Parts: sequence; structure tokens; C-alpha cells
Amino acid sequence: MKIGILGTGVVGQTIAEKLSQLGHQVMMGTRDKQATLAKTGKDNFGRPALSEWLKNNVKIQLGTFSEAGAFGEVLVNATNGFGTLPALESAGKNNLTNKVLIDISNPLDFSKGMPPTLFISNTDSMAELIQRTYPEAKVVKALNTMNAYVMTNPKLLPEPTNVFLNGNDSVAKNEVKKLLMSFGWNDQDIIDMGDITTARGTEQILPIWVRLWGTFQTPMFNFKIVTAKS
Repeated sequence: MKIGILGTGVVGQTIAEKLSQLGHQVMMGTRDKQATLAKTGKDNFGRPALSEWLKNNVKIQLGTFSEAGAFGEVLVNATNGFGTLPALESAGKNNLTNKVLIDISNPLDFSKGMPPTLFISNTDSMAELIQRTYPEAKVVKALNTMNAYVMTNPKLLPEPTNVFLNGNDSVAKNEVKKLLMSFGWNDQDIIDMGDITTARGTEQILPIWVRLWGTFQTPMFNFKIVTAKS
């Protein structure tokens, strides 16, 4: 399958690596290719500059947001919250129409330092905003409640945890579920919470997640939902 990823940060790179390993054709999109390739030095996670990373991942292509949008049969929004709508606008409405759009973004505001706040919450969510802005896209919120490495390899943790799906289109959610299972997620650990409004809940987990990161001093954890036996 051809998959376009909007965003070239650690989340975009980690997902691109996994998809490529699974045999998918992948193009990552960025606002300015030349500016992105001109960056040097390691990022905040100790990863090499993208130009070096691409040399080690030769099957993964780099394009503009528009090129990645046109390329992908399925699209992944791996941009930060403030960058999401500008990236989707650059990708182009026509390139989003009738496509599954997996939204991993979170509306985090770091303008006042740590811990961040949410600039969308309570009565709305980033996923809903995307769906309203691009009603012909099939938006599915997923993977936004964990570290990028857990997203693509849940078995890094010592026991099963949960990943959530939020979206209006049941067929699109089923496609995303199959993709998650190819990442190593167990069927029973994928929780379909319902329509796109349920993304309010998963996005509002992030303030707790950030605080736990500070407590544990590692991002290598995830949530597990335990229900009472009937």
C-alpha cells in the first residue's frame, strides 16, 4: 500500500520505518524539502538529521505535504498540534478526499514551557476540527496516547496495553485496526470508542501522560484498561 505521512519528526520517522519494514511504499511530507534536508545535527531525541536518516532508509521518499498527500492511498498526520491544519491545507483538499486519514496529533501548547496545556479541549478535539474542515476525509484518531516506539512495537512493554480508535467511518476504522495489528497490536487490545467526538477523551489523556513521563523519567509506558468480569 502507498502511505503518505505528514510530518518528519520522531513520530513520522518511526512510523515510516515500521511501514517500510512491513513492505509498504512510504512518502514523508514536509513544508519545505530543501530546508528540511539542510538541517544538521541530532534532534532532541538523539536521532540523526533527516538527510542522514534517509540514507539509512533508502526506500522511504521525501516530498512536500502536497506530494505526500497525492502519493498516499492512506495518510498519517504526524505533525504537531499547531502545525496540523497548515500541513493539511498544504496537502490539499483534493488529496484528502475519500482517504483514510490517521490523526496522531495532539493539541499541546508548549508556549509557557512544561507541562503543556491543551489549546482544544472539553467541547471539541483536534480530530473533530480536522473532520469538520475536511468532511470528505475519513478521519480516524489513533496512537496519540503513547510514545512513538510503543506505537509501532507494543511488545516493547512487558504486558499488553491498549490503543484507542475514534472516528465516524466504521470501514475506515477497520482499515486502521488491520494496520495496527500488523504493528503487533492484539485485536482484543484495540478499543473502538465510537464516533469522532470520543477523541475528546483520548486527547485529554495527554496532560496525564506528560505528568507520568515526568514521574517515571521515561516515555516507555502505556495505558491498560481493566474491566470487571461480568
